[in-house]
Amino acid sequence: MHGYLIARRLRGMAMFRVHRPDPAGMYRLLRSMEEQGLVVSSWDLADTGPARRRYELTESGRACLARWTETLTTYAASIDELLRVMKASG
Repeated sequence: MHGYLIARRLRGMAMFRVHRPDPAGMYRLLRSMEEQGLVVSSWDLADTGPARRRYELTESGRACLARWTETLTTYAASIDELLRVMKASG
């Protein structure tokens, strides 16, 4: 996916409605992820418009995403449980 598409998807998420993601920070993070072997990038040379960098997850990146998804799922379940307890006691 191109960097601008990643930024657009992030901007559409509820958690970024107040504070939009910093594009420069996002590209620094993508570069760092590439250095760690989590993504690879290549130039997409379209017939029209400027060349764009395309990012793709590596196997290591997919494994990292799976771990992160599992962690967030556990965290979300914990928050849901806490909210149920708080609502029941209120």
